[in-house]
Amino acid sequence: MRTMLNRTLLCLASALAALPIASAEAQTASATSAPLALDTKRIARDVTTMASDTFEGRAPGTAGDERTIGYLIARMQDEGLEPAGPDGQWVQAVPLLHTKLGTPRTLAFQTPKGALAVDRTKDIYVSTLRPADAAVIDKAPVVFVGYGVKAPERGWDDFKGADLAGKVVVFLVNDPDFEAAKGMDPYGKFGGRTMTYYGRWTYKFEEAARQGAVGALIVHDTAGAGYGWNVVESPGGENYDVVKSADTLTPLQLQGWIQGAVAKDLFARAGLDLAALEKQARSKDFKPVVLKGVTFSADVPVTHETITSHNVLGKIAGTTHADEAVIFGAHWDAYGKGEPDAQGRIYRAGANDDALGVAALLDIARVMKTRPAPERSVVFAAWTGEERGLLGSEFYAANPVVPMEKTVANLAIDILQTAGPAKDVILVGQGQDTLEDDMARVARTQGRTVTPEGLPERGLFYRADHFSFAKRGVPVMLLMGIAGASNLEQGGTKAGQDWIDAYTGNCYHQACDAIGPDWNLTGALEDIDLIGRIGWDLATSRRWPTWKAGSEFKAIREQSAASRN
Repeated sequence: MRTMLNRTLLCLASALAALPIASAEAQTASATSAPLALDTKRIARDVTTMASDTFEGRAPGTAGDERTIGYLIARMQDEGLEPAGPDGQWVQAVPLLHTKLGTPRTLAFQTPKGALAVDRTKDIYVSTLRPADAAVIDKAPVVFVGYGVKAPERGWDDFKGADLAGKVVVFLVNDPDFEAAKGMDPYGKFGGRTMTYYGRWTYKFEEAARQGAVGALIVHDTAGAGYGWNVVESPGGENYDVVKSADTLTPLQLQGWIQGAVAKDLFARAGLDLAALEKQARSKDFKPVVLKGVTFSADVPVTHETITSHNVLGKIAGTTHADEAVIFGAHWDAYGKGEPDAQGRIYRAGANDDALGVAALLDIARVMKTRPAPERSVVFAAWTGEERGLLGSEFYAANPVVPMEKTVANLAIDILQTAGPAKDVILVGQGQDTLEDDMARVARTQGRTVTPEGLPERGLFYRADHFSFAKRGVPVMLLMGIAGASNLEQGGTKAGQDWIDAYTGNCYHQACDAIGPDWNLTGALEDIDLIGRIGWDLATSRRWPTWKAGSEFKAIREQSAASRN
């Protein structure tokens, strides 16, 4: 691998001269550092390069993976960073299981009113995380489990001890209180319109596995999921997972989604009204409902392989407290090759998601290297496998180079708005930790305000790499341009929402997520400057951000408080 990377480095490395800026003195806890002298052209150049056909959509385990890793190492070297991976390497190896479904031999429901064959992309979308040559389910009973939440700390259990081993479970998307009216059982118990982790599809599949199910399907609803069916099916039958031992494999042969209209028809064939059951599921007394006479069968060929992808890690070593680190993160992976779009483009290269985030990290690093070395180390991490379930960041968090208790904060960038200057910055995860106070402080120096995310029901706080750190107690901040409509200087929040609708409705995870003349990076640069200054202030102080009262992560961090004293 090292020889291959070296060859790639020689082909891809280009010398980029750092632009001088005025140095900054170490900051006190209440001070704010000077703005970063960011370089739009450098950022745009990195995005253009990483989103080019040469990198083939940057899917893990492909030639594009190797080229991306080589490019990022070269760029980090250009900016004067030191390797921050295990054993002084630039990379951290991440072993991944890669699966892809073939054409189904069988994929159908049997119902009291006859067979209901389903199309693998139009009617349901499924994948597997098992390293077998086929995903096989033989006439498994189908059970509706409401929202599929087991949360004893909130007085909620949708399963009520039901035996779900060997069955296919059907979930509703989001939380029990997503559409609950005042006075109903779940009202306010799950964050109201703000999604909790219980509303995420990842949790639902994890819980289905814990219950022993062999299949899991979530009823798709655009409002509840936060995205349309085009996003659901964008992986094309592929899936990835961190390699697991045989005794820890999921029992789920298939997991995925079912179109709302198809689910309604399926339930009706069993004499059930899905809309009525959705209402019942918003009661703590709900019990799983068997779809009488309904079974699900599948026989789908699977190709599977074990691949090794890599996180790329560079750092600026701290002076007096090098064992403590502020970590900036963005993911380098995208969705690779897909079907040609209207313009014939086949690579879903993620120019905004998240080549722009990686380019931002590189330019923050360039600026910081022109300043006197900070007290604490600053790590710049380009994660693999984010699009497949936050896999690279999760692997790092489970196998950290800097211990979680000595990680000051994780500052993540994953999609920035490219519609121009904005009067505000969007806060994801309001009320979680004191980094939001830092956001407000720095935004004021920019002449901007902070606006809480506009659609907290989409659960964006749980959908990016920072979450791998949050659930281990590390305070986090996420910049995500689709979290809420920015108040743009030209057109206000309407223009901001129009940009979100156009991006998420057309180009999110699609080939048209490409850099072009319509990109205006002025607002994005303000956001990059903001998160960069917060990171610098933390790296040049003795301050530790903390979780706020009520955060589910506060107790985890407090368990390691002694190590920071």
